[in-house]
Amino acid sequence: MPENPKGILYLVATPIGNLADLSFRAVAVLQGVDFIACEDTRHSRPLLERHGIIKPLAALHEHNEDTASKKLLDRLEKGESMALISDAGTPLINDPGFPLVRLAIELNLRVVPVPGACALVAALSASGLPTGRFAFEGFPPRTSSARRTLLQNLADNSGTLIFYESSHRVLEFLKDIASVFPPQRSIVIARELTKLHETFLRCKVEEAAILVESDPNMEKGEFVVLLEGAPQHNHNEELTSEQTRVLKLLLEECSVKTAASLTAKVTGARKELAYQAALKLADKRG
Repeated sequence: MPENPKGILYLVATPIGNLADLSFRAVAVLQGVDFIACEDTRHSRPLLERHGIIKPLAALHEHNEDTASKKLLDRLEKGESMALISDAGTPLINDPGFPLVRLAIELNLRVVPVPGACALVAALSASGLPTGRFAFEGFPPRTSSARRTLLQNLADNSGTLIFYESSHRVLEFLKDIASVFPPQRSIVIARELTKLHETFLRCKVEEAAILVESDPNMEKGEFVVLLEGAPQHNHNEELTSEQTRVLKLLLEECSVKTAASLTAKVTGARKELAYQAALKLADKRG
C-alpha cells in the first residue's frame, strides 16, 4: 500500500451484479486497508468474505453520512487507511459518500479512486446511443408531475440522457417520457446489467411503455433508462405562421402527438419542432 503521513481514503468500485467484476486491484486495496466503510454492512459482508477480506466494517449510508463522516475522518487523520464501498458500483455515483470526500479534501487527505463497475457507463457503452456527450440525472422524482417538469427542462439537451429507475416506477416513468418527448426519439431500457437476466430493449419513445407492459419480466429488477439527445438545430427556429395555424386547428380535434405528426406531414415542419410547439400550445390552453 502507498505510504502517507496521514490516512488514505480509497473509493473502491464493487460489482453491480456479477461478483467476478471485482478487480484484482480492488481486492488488494480492500485487503490492505485498516477498515472499510459500507453502505450496508449486511450486503457487503458476503462479497468481502467471498474474496477472503476480513476487516472491521463501518456503516456509511444516506441517513448517517453527515455524522459518520466526521468520525471516519478522525480515524483517517490519526493515520488509518480506509476504503469506501457502496452496495453496488462506484461510490458517490447516486450513492452516499460525497460529504466524506469533500471533507477529506478540505483536510488535505489523500483520496484515491479504484475504478470499476458503474451501471450508467455500462449501459451507455452498450446502448447504441451517442456517447460523446451525456447527462446523468440519477433517479427521477417520485411524482408524475415532477417527472414531467424535469423531462420538459431536459427536452432540448443534445446529449444522451441517462436515468436510474426502480421496478415499481419504471412503467410510469416511460409513460411520462412519452408524454413529453417526440414519439420517434430513440430510447434504450437496460435491465439487470451483468446479471443472469440482463436485457437491453432498444425502441422508440412511443413504443417503450407498451413493450414493457406486455412483458411481465420487464417490470422486474434494476433499470437504466437512456434517451437519445435532441438534434442540434437552430435554437431560434420556430414554426411559420401557416404551420402554427394548421397545428392550432389540429389541436382542437387531436391529441398533441397526432396534431404534431399531422402538422409535420402536411406542412413539412420538423416533427420535433411541431411537437414542442404543440406542447406549449396545449399548456397555454390548460
